[in-house]
Amino acid sequence: MGAAVLSLSAGLINAVAFSGFSHNAVTHVTGTVTKSAMALASGQFTAYFLSTGLVMAFLAGAILSGLIIGNEHLRLGRRYGLALILESGLLLVSYLFFTRGASAGELFASAACGLQNAMIATYSGNAIRTTHMTGVVSDLGSMVGNFIAGRAVDARQFFLLTIVFVNFYIGGIVGTYLFRALAFDAILAPAALTLATGIAYFIYLMYKNNRAQQIYRRYRQTYQEPSETGN
Repeated sequence: MGAAVLSLSAGLINAVAFSGFSHNAVTHVTGTVTKSAMALASGQFTAYFLSTGLVMAFLAGAILSGLIIGNEHLRLGRRYGLALILESGLLLVSYLFFTRGASAGELFASAACGLQNAMIATYSGNAIRTTHMTGVVSDLGSMVGNFIAGRAVDARQFFLLTIVFVNFYIGGIVGTYLFRALAFDAILAPAALTLATGIAYFIYLMYKNNRAQQIYRRYRQTYQEPSETGN
């Protein structure tokens, strides 16, 4: 569910950024690195500094994720909620710059995507990345090839990666329509979505902790307290 929501959000963010005044991607860096190199080689220094800034902003977001979460293996209790709330804050800052026609909006949106992409954990044998589809499509293609060759394929992995791809695509569609209707106000949609997801994670974590405490109390009442009384 988390991967589905966040890939939807990333697709939406990228569509809004692409539709904006600079037409730059903010959810991935491969093409942006090439644009930076081409701009430098062509002496287009304004484009060079913006492209390089997008890469560095994405890197800064990933560093922030590493500081907050640490190990990327999925485990309940890690500070995913805090990371998502910070991502929402970065998107709100990007919105403020976008509405003023400032390219710094792209930098903060890129940092938000770097944070999100780095926080997504290894799950079911796959590193689930939600802000770009290169690895997802590569893994899906490899699985299809193995299936055609008669080898075993993990159906759960295939289903998970398919969900990520489909939701990113849907996010692009939704982001395009929202930008046409709302301009840069559309960036508030993924900001709200990541904020809601972060809060939902905190609520879920509290619920799980309470359940664990209840089970532990019942265990003590059933197995430990009678023996302690007898002693």
